[in-house]
Amino acid sequence: MANRLQFETSPYLLQHAHNPVDWYPWCEEALQRAREEQKLILVSIGYSACHWCHVMERESFEDQATAEIMNRHFISIKVDREERPDLDQVFMDAVQAISGSGGWPLNVFLTPEGKPFYGGTYFPPVRAYNRSSWREVLYALQQAWREKPGDILEQADTLTEHIRTASQVALAAEPAALFEVDQLASVGVAILQSADRQWGGFGKAPKFPQTMSIQWLLRQYYYFQTYGSPADLPFHPLELLRQATLTLDKMMAGGMYDHLGGGFARYSTDERWLAPHFEKMLYDNALLVSVYSEAYQLTRADRYAMVIRDTLAFVEREWQHPDGGFCSALDADSEGAEGRYYTWQRAEVQQVLGEGPLADLCCDYYNISDEGNWEGTNILWTPQPLEAFCMTRGLDPDDTRQHLAAARAKLLAGRSHRVRPLLDDKKLLGWNALMITACCKAWAALGEVRWLEMACRCAGYLEAAMTNPAGGYHHNEKNGKAANPAFLDDLAYYAEALIHLQEATGEVAYLQRAKAVMELIISDFSDERELFFYFTPHGQQDILVRKIETYDGATPAGNSVMAFNLYSLGILCGMSAWQERAAKMLARVQQLVGRYPNSFANWAQMMQWMVYTPWEMAVVGPEAGRLAREVLTAYLPNKVLQWTTEPVVADQFPLLAGKTAMDKTALLYPCRQYACQSPVDSLADFRFGVKNSG
Repeated sequence: MANRLQFETSPYLLQHAHNPVDWYPWCEEALQRAREEQKLILVSIGYSACHWCHVMERESFEDQATAEIMNRHFISIKVDREERPDLDQVFMDAVQAISGSGGWPLNVFLTPEGKPFYGGTYFPPVRAYNRSSWREVLYALQQAWREKPGDILEQADTLTEHIRTASQVALAAEPAALFEVDQLASVGVAILQSADRQWGGFGKAPKFPQTMSIQWLLRQYYYFQTYGSPADLPFHPLELLRQATLTLDKMMAGGMYDHLGGGFARYSTDERWLAPHFEKMLYDNALLVSVYSEAYQLTRADRYAMVIRDTLAFVEREWQHPDGGFCSALDADSEGAEGRYYTWQRAEVQQVLGEGPLADLCCDYYNISDEGNWEGTNILWTPQPLEAFCMTRGLDPDDTRQHLAAARAKLLAGRSHRVRPLLDDKKLLGWNALMITACCKAWAALGEVRWLEMACRCAGYLEAAMTNPAGGYHHNEKNGKAANPAFLDDLAYYAEALIHLQEATGEVAYLQRAKAVMELIISDFSDERELFFYFTPHGQQDILVRKIETYDGATPAGNSVMAFNLYSLGILCGMSAWQERAAKMLARVQQLVGRYPNSFANWAQMMQWMVYTPWEMAVVGPEAGRLAREVLTAYLPNKVLQWTTEPVVADQFPLLAGKTAMDKTALLYPCRQYACQSPVDSLADFRFGVKNSG
């Protein structure tokens, strides 16, 4: 018999709709029942692609006897963390404060008044892994609530106050001094100290992409090369580039990258990037496309172009809905096993390719063996770059590349007959916005018009499906039903995406929309000091604490993105107060950036902007699009660009006002640090100017 979750649209909640547990979605009905019956509340949070969420469901939530305990003593609520990241943030803070760690599934227990007092992540069905069993936890908490309710209420009050205080840390920091290049050198030292110089990445396993740290390294190398580095720099600038490219190379060589179908899994469980948890998330792939696009612009390495093309082909093929929006994720599991869709036995490869030289070559290159390289099966990965592989075997690289491409096409076709992982087809405003930005950056780097068209279609979808009659935005949508008010990250990422779209297309409507979104954020999310921004809008009633999130995690903090948006749109729209606010925000977190740069890596990129003041670039004339395209193709991370072919439009915006093409088909007007260079009709001339500036 189905429970209340059958009426939800979230694929994750629908997965639990036939559990014997009497699940509620997060709703006032459930909270009211807990208050009336004075029962403890269990909030269990996960997402559709989460492997250990599936494991706990099979072991405990599908078990009738366990469900009876839960139904008798608790009000049980299921939450999709991707639909309600605000709840996930607060309850994750609670569990991390209790246990020192977090993750999903996230199981947190609340008092009848909705205050957390205990929680954890995965609990086994019997005591194992040095963890209590799920039933032991349920019995212990019910007994404690019956015998010592005062202790639980006191603990809940203490924990709630801790969460409330922790959410205000950013506001308590004192402003620091001016931003200087020596601070960036210190950030570089800290990031390099955490770097794995053999396998790439930062820290030890498990390894996450940390795209913002890689991006910082690429950009800082560029800045040192372009503007010069301090004489006492404690490392060579090339170390920055080497660590960034080493990480990118090892990720795309490892099993975290899908060598057949394109796209990346969420993270690697080992230091070599071989064995991932196989779920694929839209936000990861968006951020990785963005950083590989920057790496290609800086290095012009064909291998990065290949990854961009294959990943965006995967995104278009597997995730872009006919309405233009992008779906959220692909599951890690299929046929009841993690990674089954992606892994191969050697015999399976031979069955598809035939027993012969092509199969032998493919197995040799992708490290496929009879015994397997992971849990008795094989994850495709490339321990050697193609050129080194060919050299050690006396093979011609071009011929080998063609043979391997043919083998991959056949294996991909063969894989398509397997049981596919579940598609999480809900669409999230923020993650779609990240993919818009990625498509724009990939188009800028490689010129594939299809990617820009994907971005424009998605923006059209967001405006059609995610807006509400009051002028605001929704967070998620599926099957024509939009729900939940947009959060800070949603709108910050969307404003950023609109800025990229106006740079790519020259269309004024995108800039006007970006400004309107920013005004909405400032109105609905600003803190009491009008400095930072809350994660949730004013007036939201069903959240325990309104958090101000400054930490850059798997995705950039909404506040760090807002700092960039305020500065960029301050230039484009003539809003100097927005630029000043961005600088004050960075000043408040400056010390944290210096101490923990990998955790504040997007803020560290904002610090780069403040040290290496962005170029303000205006392009005008009948062929402004051509010259703007040249600017976008080049690696110029510290720029704000606006262009138009219409003189009437030019007079409406501060950056364009008074600028004409004179007798040229297009002219670029570059200004920086309150000084303008002479206009140029060639990017080569501008680059010469960069080398002699600053």
